[in-house]
Amino acid sequence: MLRSARDNNIDLSLLDQMTTALESSGDVMYEWDLATDSLLWLGRAASLFGLEDNLIPATGETYHNRINPEDLPARMRNLTDHFAGEAYYDCEYRIRDGAGNFQWVHDRGAVDVSTTGAPTRLTGVLRPVTVKKQAEARLEYLASYDELSGHFNKLRLRESLDFSLEQAIRYSNVGAFLAVGVDHLGMINTAYGFEAGDAVLVEVGERLDKSIRGADIVGRLGGDRFGVIMSVASHEEADAIADRILQTVRETPFEINNERIYVTVSVGFVDFPEQTKTSFDAFAKAESALLDAKSNGRDCVKPYKLTTEQCENYRTSMIIGEEVKLALKEDRIALAYQPIVDSESHELVLVEALLRMFDRDGKVVPAGRFIPIVEQLGMMRVIDRRVLELALEDLARYPNITMSLNISGLTASDRSWLRALSSRVKSRPDIAKRLIVEITETAALHDLEESARFVSAVRQLGCKVAIDDFGAGYTTFRHLKTLTVDIIKIDGSFIAGILDNEENQIFVRNLLGLAKALNHTTIAEFVETAEEAAFLSREGIDLLQGFYFGKPEINPDWLVENTASKKPIVFPG
Repeated sequence: MLRSARDNNIDLSLLDQMTTALESSGDVMYEWDLATDSLLWLGRAASLFGLEDNLIPATGETYHNRINPEDLPARMRNLTDHFAGEAYYDCEYRIRDGAGNFQWVHDRGAVDVSTTGAPTRLTGVLRPVTVKKQAEARLEYLASYDELSGHFNKLRLRESLDFSLEQAIRYSNVGAFLAVGVDHLGMINTAYGFEAGDAVLVEVGERLDKSIRGADIVGRLGGDRFGVIMSVASHEEADAIADRILQTVRETPFEINNERIYVTVSVGFVDFPEQTKTSFDAFAKAESALLDAKSNGRDCVKPYKLTTEQCENYRTSMIIGEEVKLALKEDRIALAYQPIVDSESHELVLVEALLRMFDRDGKVVPAGRFIPIVEQLGMMRVIDRRVLELALEDLARYPNITMSLNISGLTASDRSWLRALSSRVKSRPDIAKRLIVEITETAALHDLEESARFVSAVRQLGCKVAIDDFGAGYTTFRHLKTLTVDIIKIDGSFIAGILDNEENQIFVRNLLGLAKALNHTTIAEFVETAEEAAFLSREGIDLLQGFYFGKPEINPDWLVENTASKKPIVFPG
């Protein structure tokens, strides 16, 4: 098109308009004659390449010489596929400008073919995208690295620690996690300014790198603290590395703004997997040991130590953990169902599935007896996966039942659980629309952005999402708008004895106003009397749950009887 317009003086006004549009957008149009290998350009090509007009590539070969060698193979594959009619021509790569720097371009075009099907000419557009690529690279960097020190950020450090813990458990290795805190950083900030404090943090990070072994990992926990993962290390080795860190920081003063500042650090560490089996627990225990070190005069090392009572509790926890593993293996995990009813008619609307376990004698073990220990031992993901399987089986078995299902805070950020849910309900919208996934308020607020992504993904599958124990945390109007849940379950502590507690009544009324503004369905838990049920109904609560309407039961008769109803239960709102 460019060649014909210029050679035959056809549609020159249109060509001028295209040139003006291209120059204003910054895009550059080209035409590559494949038979002669000649290139024609339209737009600010000189500006794009940073070259004089007479030096702009005039052939495909000279243009290829300006493409970054790392990117050229991908561009050639894209061209080959496009010429064969197998793909669109659309790719990004770097070209070398006149100053020798590489600039990113987005190249998109289409080939003309002859009557025999042979490619004859490629017409395309180059769009400069260096700024966009730099922004993407920046975001990708910040997703994993601390902006100040350049080390792993807390999230990436936690992921690395989770992997080290899994490897240690699988291969019977031992390791350690160290929390390193800069002593009196607040005093340094006050005396010398925050820039000096930041410079100290950067230098401490560099000295940490010099103190640890090649396979160890350093990350920043935030504030004045760093974390060090020693994937394979005995207690003695971890203690020795911690001492080396103290000495490396202490022995040479820091040169900040032409002043010599003497800095020390304190270190607390925890052994794994003996003392901890999850990254959250490891962070907490190492920082607890760090506080002991600071309380002990600073510039010292303190390992995490269990008291006699804690040791006994830990042994008990391990026994219960093994029992849960065996129960999973022997299919002794079950669901108990509690009815949730309409606040006015008291008709069954949905059921909540609650986890139970049978002991070896066939007796039911309430979840409160083993769930806290399971969470501490890092087994909740396995439990939640099994609960999901049981719930979906019962939803398929009882087609008139809508069911709510609790998951832990850890599972709310577990993409494998979400994939399992997706694989089971994507082709079963009849099941998806009858499943409600409950996450606790405290878990939702722990990482609001991650929780919002989880809620969005679950709702896209056709399921509903509820916030459980609402009121136990500090959820705001903004939080609720961000999470876009369907249901709010009021924490039972505000419902129990509500008739005699004016403050709880005020809280419930305010919550109802907020819920109605956001079109949320509300559920009140722990309803134990007819008077409480009547009061909550008058206040406008949508659904009620509690012992007054039924205790949790495994395979209750009313669940089976309800499936005989020809009218399906419709979720309100």
